[in-house]
Amino acid sequence: MRNKMSENPDLFACPIVPVLTINTPEQAVPLAETLGKVGFSALEVTFRTAHAASAIAAMRKACPDLHIGAGTITGAAQFDAACAAGSDFLVSPGTGPTLFELFKQATMPVFPGIATPSEALAAYEQGYKIQKFFPASANGGTAMLKAMSAPLADISFMPTGGIHRENMQDYLALPNVVSIGGSWMIDADALAAGDWDKLGAYAERQIQA
Repeated sequence: MRNKMSENPDLFACPIVPVLTINTPEQAVPLAETLGKVGFSALEVTFRTAHAASAIAAMRKACPDLHIGAGTITGAAQFDAACAAGSDFLVSPGTGPTLFELFKQATMPVFPGIATPSEALAAYEQGYKIQKFFPASANGGTAMLKAMSAPLADISFMPTGGIHRENMQDYLALPNVVSIGGSWMIDADALAAGDWDKLGAYAERQIQA
């Protein structure tokens, strides 16, 4: 499907996407429910722990109005697990021939990771008009995105990495940015304690301009 948005036109209704690492299965559903109440439209669950696939499946069942995607897709194992879990979209931290071949099998939108104009063009040639720019701050941040906007006018980006409350509006103001991602809005202590009211209040404060 590449990343045609016709199937999910409201995926980025909220242009800020929390990037989540699930450390215990019990966290998944209440975390998604809490973030949904805050107003997020999409969540990215990273394949950095063994609980990612089960968390995605549980979140999708409990929160059908949210778009639950899979992040950190780096090979066949993560791709297969993410697809089996019913992920609404897939995100990779980088790209390469193996991933491009895998992604041809995807039935949901895919957002491949790029860090340079050459990588962006390679992904564009594969049909991807929306790409993850990662790690954003380490690769020039908003300055790089501005520099790429004219020569790569047909490509939009989802920057992630080094984004926080103080600079998020700088990214969102760019015409070639469709969304931004990060974990700055997640209170790690509240998450570990299961204090969902505190986590929700913190998240809401962190995304206010």
